[in-house]
Amino acid sequence: MRLFDRKFKKFWRLYVAQSLLAMLTILAIVLALNSVEQTALIASLGASVFYAYCIPHSLACRPRYMLGGYVIGTVIGCSLSLLANLIVTTMGGDPQTIHIIFGAVATGLTIFLMVTTDTEHPPAIALSLGYVLNDWDLSTVVVILVGITTICIVRAVLRPKLINLL
Repeated sequence: MRLFDRKFKKFWRLYVAQSLLAMLTILAIVLALNSVEQTALIASLGASVFYAYCIPHSLACRPRYMLGGYVIGTVIGCSLSLLANLIVTTMGGDPQTIHIIFGAVATGLTIFLMVTTDTEHPPAIALSLGYVLNDWDLSTVVVILVGITTICIVRAVLRPKLINLL
């Protein structure tokens, strides 16, 4: 049984560097958000960092997929979150149940729009769900969209020096 990846011995410096790059990116985003209250939303960026720095030559890391997926996930998630809050406020009902239902709808709708627009990025589905199930504000949205944009830019600049770790 093999414990380490076969490429690790030859490329160990890149394994360390790319992992540190992921760590520093998430650190900067979390510090910019200045909160650990939106952990579900931040977690989606962690998954995107994995894509960007562990499989940087994958189609899944192209800006079309990462940015497109995040824009769709953000629009759907925020819209359905606002709609769920409006329904709870005006019609009543169990807020938790309503948000769970709208979270499921956000998941399905985000998947549908991403596959029909060719912008599939799985972490953006988690983001959409996270917006519905968690409190968020405009600054959170801005930091997340700036965060994913930053990830795309750093990946694009460093791509010639990065290798696929998988």
